[in-house]
Amino acid sequence: MLTHLDAQGRANMVDVTEKAVTAREAVAESRVRMRPETLDMIQSGGHPKGDVFAVARIAGIQAAKRTHELIPLCHPLLLTSVKVELQALPPDQVCITARCRLAGQTGVEMEALTAASVAALTIYDMCKAVDKGMQIEATRLLEKSGGKSGDYRAEEA
Repeated sequence: MLTHLDAQGRANMVDVTEKAVTAREAVAESRVRMRPETLDMIQSGGHPKGDVFAVARIAGIQAAKRTHELIPLCHPLLLTSVKVELQALPPDQVCITARCRLAGQTGVEMEALTAASVAALTIYDMCKAVDKGMQIEATRLLEKSGGKSGDYRAEEA
C-alpha cells in the first residue's frame, strides 16, 4: 500500500521502487477572471510588461519542472513534455490548460496542477497594477492516464 506515512505515523516520501515504469499524463486547468478591459489589454498586446500569455506559459513550464521543490513529498521527475496553453474567454476570463507527460513510476498530476496555478499567478502578477480584483479560480485536475490507479476524467464543470 502506498502511503505518505511510515510505520511510526511520520510523513515521508512514498517509495516507488517496486512500481512499474509506465507512460503517464495529466491535464489540469485554472481560470483567471478579470475586468473585460484587462482581458482586452492582454489580447491587444498593449500590456506595458509585454506578452502576458508568453510569460505565463514559460512560468507554468518552469513550475512544472520544479514541483518537487514546492510541494512537500513530491518526487523529482524527469518530465518528457510540458505544454501550457492559454485561451482568452471573452468577456472576462483566461483559461489555462497544462499537460505533463513522462514515462515513470509515479504520476504527474501535481506537476500539471502546479503549472496551471503558477501560470495563473503570473497573469495576476503582470496585471495587478491595472486590476487588483482579478480572481484565480477553478483550478482542477481534468484528466490523468497511466499508473496502477488507472485513468481519470473529470466531469464537465
